Amino acid sequence: MNFVFVSLQRINTDRDSTSTCLAKELAKKHNVLYVNSPIDRKATLTSRNDVYVDAHIKAIKNKQEPLIKLGPRLWALNPTRVIESINWVPFTPVFSILNWVNNSRLAKDIKEATDQLGFDKFILINDKDIFRSYYLKEFLKPEKYIYLDRDYTLGLDYWRKHGASLEPKLMQKSDAVVCNSFDFTKRAKKYNANSFYIGNGFNVEQYLLREANPMPKDLAGIPGPIIGYVGALITLRLDLQLMIQLAKQKPSWSFVFIGKEDDDFKNSELHHLPNVYFLGIKHTNEVPAYLEYFDVCINPQILNDITRGNFPLKIVEYLAMGKPVVATSTNTMREVFSSYTYLAESPEEFIAQTERALSEDSEVEQKKRKEYAQGFSWEKVTSTLLTCISPS
Repeated sequence: MNFVFVSLQRINTDRDSTSTCLAKELAKKHNVLYVNSPIDRKATLTSRNDVYVDAHIKAIKNKQEPLIKLGPRLWALNPTRVIESINWVPFTPVFSILNWVNNSRLAKDIKEATDQLGFDKFILINDKDIFRSYYLKEFLKPEKYIYLDRDYTLGLDYWRKHGASLEPKLMQKSDAVVCNSFDFTKRAKKYNANSFYIGNGFNVEQYLLREANPMPKDLAGIPGPIIGYVGALITLRLDLQLMIQLAKQKPSWSFVFIGKEDDDFKNSELHHLPNVYFLGIKHTNEVPAYLEYFDVCINPQILNDITRGNFPLKIVEYLAMGKPVVATSTNTMREVFSSYTYLAESPEEFIAQTERALSEDSEVEQKKRKEYAQGFSWEKVTSTLLTCISPS
């Protein structure tokens, strides 16, 4: 089969996403065109400090070939037509007219690429690109139009303004909606009966330890036990006050945080506590070496519309390393991970569960966690996806 992906994420970066991983997995047996995000007018006028966006703009200016072959059955497209920056428009009906124009430009780029590749028929998968890909079903007439719902973007002002009314309509007109959490699936079914849970995946090979990793230099000298977190450090998703309280109440524990910080984290009291260590951003290939030396892995999410139903992929990665995990009790944590993690609903419970995790850890438990994590391979997710969306 032929597949075309449109997404908010780019495929030619050092970080994978749900759509890039699905595209790469599908490309093992099928033809896949991955469309990188088009460049908007604002990006051409102001710097975004994004090397990938800058490279895309440079390629357009130099009239480079937009279609790039990444593998035997995988291609990336850098759209050449610039779209207009229109989210400032206050009224959704007016926004929709302008958005039709933007969609038509992107559709022309995609049509030229599919014609060049000989994709006479294809399945179009839209990964949360609510606006720029809203009308692609009408313009491109794919064999099937699939909407991939894997995050609650409507919790953000940018998406809520027009997305609150447009995303349900997009789900309604899609041939199917596939979701990575049960909460998202329940929501999607309100608008489209053909809504399915496909779960989430991770790079299994990356987390299969065949031999011990040497301790990273910036972990050396940090006293144990090490309570660690890997991921974006943003107050939109994490409970900063909980983390401060944990560090203060357990001075004998070392709290290690890996990831990019937002301003709230940068200016927080955590930076003044002697048992807290910020190690910065690490490449995804480096992460397993750090996890190997954590005694407990945590995910102290704050409860809001964005986090309540999301699928925290880092939990699978933690478990794949056999690590005991303590996390805020959310719907997905209870539904998917409750038998393999320690869940908490208050600071007191978080401390108590971390103490349990430290005392109950064993080789037997580590093996159970690793085996459970193996069920979240991209191969399995892709197989489920195909079962849900394959043409009859």
